[in-house]
Amino acid sequence: MPGAIVLLETPEGTLSASYGTGVRGSDRPVTAEDHIRVGSVTKTWTTTVILQLVQEGKLALDDPVSKYRPDVPNGGAITLEQMLTMRSGLFNYTETLELNTAMDKEPQRVWQPEELIALAFAHQPYFAPGQGFHYSNTNTVLLGLIAEKVGGKPLGDLFKERILEPLGLKGTVFPDISSNGIPEPHPQGYFFGDNVLTMTNPALPEDMQKEATAGTLAPNDVTDVNPSWAWAAGSGISTAADLKTLGEGLVNGKLLKPELQQQRLDSVTPTNPNNPTGASYGLGIAKFGNLYGHTGELPGFNTFMGSDPINGVTLVVWTNLAPTADGKDPAVTIARSLIDKVYRPSS
Repeated sequence: MPGAIVLLETPEGTLSASYGTGVRGSDRPVTAEDHIRVGSVTKTWTTTVILQLVQEGKLALDDPVSKYRPDVPNGGAITLEQMLTMRSGLFNYTETLELNTAMDKEPQRVWQPEELIALAFAHQPYFAPGQGFHYSNTNTVLLGLIAEKVGGKPLGDLFKERILEPLGLKGTVFPDISSNGIPEPHPQGYFFGDNVLTMTNPALPEDMQKEATAGTLAPNDVTDVNPSWAWAAGSGISTAADLKTLGEGLVNGKLLKPELQQQRLDSVTPTNPNNPTGASYGLGIAKFGNLYGHTGELPGFNTFMGSDPINGVTLVVWTNLAPTADGKDPAVTIARSLIDKVYRPSS
């Protein structure tokens, strides 16, 4: 792991810790002011805008997606709520060989949102709407397009006016699709192997894992890969300090009115009904133990952001390598171990 940042706030105080370097082979320290790609944490921005449009009466959670996009498979039976909660069944375009091959061969390619959903619509849905859970970036890209259509502005403007400026997030950016840069200061992001190799299993083959452990296999620098392939589902950029403020804003009612805010928190249910203590997901928000928030995983960077409104705990972790050689999400692994230490075991 080249570098990592931890930012933890509890009623007893704030702890900031850093590890390693922002650039492999150098002593460039990482800081809470560094800009990093936050991946799927961007989903909390898109879904919050959708929920704000709901409370303004411009959308309804039980609206069929076909009302806004008649081309969606099963669209007449899929509600906006099912897309927000990842229970639409729509195929995840990031699981296609087409996208992963293109990302390896054309890392600077500028992807249009319509191209992304076309990749998804070429594949059959996983299940009938509401009949299961499957994390799919297709849901959030579609929600981004609907937000633009109903909100009447580009998604970046909606984020700025409705989330970034109200929360004072000065280090947070939703880049234009043509941009592959990250504002300074920023670390480099590293990734073992390539997208096609890790498409179905994020872990490297065993021989490559041994090389990585021995230090004879170096990860690739993927800092400048154009993130437009993730768009509304994951192309955002932020800092640890801003993620702390965002995490708190998602649970303390600064972005939604009380009734819808409570509905959002109450919507979180287990993604696997057979494992009620496992991961849970709701209206564009996840829950980890007592903390509500989201993780972000994309080649080069991994982010954890969670906030507990009851106990006043907020935790942010990021790493500048993702995934690890054995396929783990390193920031999430670190966060999980810290959460176990922050909360006393129930007797």
